[in-house]
Amino acid sequence: MTSKAVVLISGGMDSLVTAAIATREHELCFMHLNYGQRTEKRELKAFNDIADFYKVTQRLVVNAEYFSQIGGSSLTDKNIDISNADLDYNGIPSSYVPFRNANILSIAISWAEVIGANKIFIGAVEEDSTGYPDCREVFYKAFNRVIELGTKPDTKILVETPIIHLKKNEIIKKGMELNAPFELSWSCYQNEEKACGVCDSCALRLRGFQLAGFDDPIEYELRPNYSN
Repeated sequence: MTSKAVVLISGGMDSLVTAAIATREHELCFMHLNYGQRTEKRELKAFNDIADFYKVTQRLVVNAEYFSQIGGSSLTDKNIDISNADLDYNGIPSSYVPFRNANILSIAISWAEVIGANKIFIGAVEEDSTGYPDCREVFYKAFNRVIELGTKPDTKILVETPIIHLKKNEIIKKGMELNAPFELSWSCYQNEEKACGVCDSCALRLRGFQLAGFDDPIEYELRPNYSN
């Protein structure tokens, strides 16, 4: 019998490809977080579209609006502008949501323990870790120790990060190999109709597609060349 795995699905391409990898060996259970982000409705649509594609019946949508009350991120605080892409910037970007991934993982572990899932898949990527400290492999190794110490003795849950060492173009190639439906995913930080093409997330996605040699199937207001 196939074991259950909770896959954290934001609606973006990294979580999509992570689902495509996880589905090869596991029964998928999808979890999504609404946290007051600017593109909340569009991301939720992407989550449900991807879940429909993979015929996922166990879905959990968690409302965590407290992130918008906490603020501190351009994704949740409309008083902070979404920065235009600067792919050479090495600091913490304004889009960093303080300790978000730890919150998401904690909820996912609670759910996994109840439904009997023994894996949690998250599409974290080390390429993003210069800006996002909670995307580093060392963070997930530490979190696995937290799970071991903080759950029932007979609970065996492991956080898996299958694309953590891949670059965006490699993630896209892997997704193409696995027939992942990129047209259903959404990465833009600020628009819900057409992707802007100029925020960090759009730029990373577009550069990935350009370097991989594929056309990104979603619509953009602007489609700059980031591959140079």
